Amino acid sequence: MIVINREDTATKPLAGQVAVVTGAGSATGIGFATACRLGNMGAAVAVTSTTDRIFDRVAELVAAGISAIGFVADLTDPDQVSSFAQEVIGRHGRIDIIINNAGMVSHVAGWDALKPLEELTLTEWNEALGRNLTTAFLVTKSLLPVMKANSYGRIINISSTTGTVGAMPNQSTYGSAKAALIGFTKSIALEVAKTGITVNAVAPGWIATGSATAAELEAGRATPIGRSGTPEEVAALIAFLATPEASYITAQLFVVDGGNSVTDDKAH
Repeated sequence: MIVINREDTATKPLAGQVAVVTGAGSATGIGFATACRLGNMGAAVAVTSTTDRIFDRVAELVAAGISAIGFVADLTDPDQVSSFAQEVIGRHGRIDIIINNAGMVSHVAGWDALKPLEELTLTEWNEALGRNLTTAFLVTKSLLPVMKANSYGRIINISSTTGTVGAMPNQSTYGSAKAALIGFTKSIALEVAKTGITVNAVAPGWIATGSATAAELEAGRATPIGRSGTPEEVAALIAFLATPEASYITAQLFVVDGGNSVTDDKAH
């Protein structure tokens, strides 16, 4: 369960800033944990989900004294992204932080793309890239101009260890999308490097979210640390990258996996 804590407003490093966090509908997910963290640090947050459960998350944030608004949107749809962006900018007049967290593996999305490459359909391929890569492209493209106008911004893309520092069989769609997100991160970071905007990526490993399967939780217990990570542990890193203090960190990939990706001897 994610706990929302209050802090003295005088010590909040993100006071006066506005953060967009996509894919924050789950009460036990990385997106909501991040929204809580940024909100507790003083940011006003705008959160999205593909279902109206996002309004439950907004109610929790508001009850904790955090300024929050929520939107139901399919972020693979350019028109819906444009409407969302215009409403957030119209309400706040600025965007300081973008957390591109929207994206999921097939067993969560409700379609089966966990299969060998030769069995995949083009529809399944495009669906995976749409959810895990195109969403970040559309949201960033829509909100970047207002960041440039203010000469400040923090963009953090949530990738995965799958496709970046490791791989899983039968996950060529998801792995390809998450790997491409790193290329997107580095390219955009260079484009905006002189504008006061940083762009980084975070790659979680086995994280105990509400959607984690029994097999995924078992894999977490096989990491060097001996457990899965928590959404709050990922959110802590994301939140640091979103602060003004992270101003000289850009175009980087940060792995949060309990040391799993660097283990050579998997048998011990």
